[in-house]
Amino acid sequence: MKKHSMVRGAAGVAVAGAAVAVAGYAALAGSSWLRFGRPCKTGTPEEQDPLLDAFIPAYDIVERHSVNVDAPAAVTLECARSLDINDAGLSRAIFKARELLMGAEQVPMPVGGLISSMRRIGWGVLAERPGSEIVLGAVTRPWEANPVFRSLPAPEFAAFQEPGYVKIAFTLRADPVGDHRSVFRTETRAAATDAQARRLFRRYWAMVSPGVVLIRYAMLKPIKAAAERAAAKEH
Repeated sequence: MKKHSMVRGAAGVAVAGAAVAVAGYAALAGSSWLRFGRPCKTGTPEEQDPLLDAFIPAYDIVERHSVNVDAPAAVTLECARSLDINDAGLSRAIFKARELLMGAEQVPMPVGGLISSMRRIGWGVLAERPGSEIVLGAVTRPWEANPVFRSLPAPEFAAFQEPGYVKIAFTLRADPVGDHRSVFRTETRAAATDAQARRLFRRYWAMVSPGVVLIRYAMLKPIKAAAERAAAKEH
């Protein structure tokens, strides 16, 4: 009897945990729906990014995340560039969830450093400040089951307005705080090119945004750890 009670108790905890997770996901999705088209346009003074402004000055969604790092900015940025997202089990789980949710074809996870991986699946480098920041971008139809990411030269990306698409740009950025510390920042902006694309993108974004946010958060810890290990080896 005691064993059965323990099993029922464990099952109850699991069900309750799942209910909390579903409720939390629904709350985030609802918030994304409501905030769509009304993002915080400027961020804090520290978050403002003229380099990114050159490519998507007005946007439908924005996600900004940061972490303090005990390493010089150049070291931090290099570790971000070479991050292997396959090291994060969370990323694999979220990509798999998208496949199931969208009925997408199973595709291999990108292999290698973050920048090289993104370039292999169609993203392009729009701008770079060596040792400080790199901006990547692509145009796509993210609501499709198997979206294709298309890179464009920087001037064409900035001017791109072909109907039926979403322009997406994101940064890897390390701001120095003295000689031996930095703040790593990542910012993602996206803007639809017409009203129909905006409707489709809003529905899609509300569905996937919690996972995107989790992936961004999941990046921060390994980048911080790798940069601090690299900095320690230099001393």
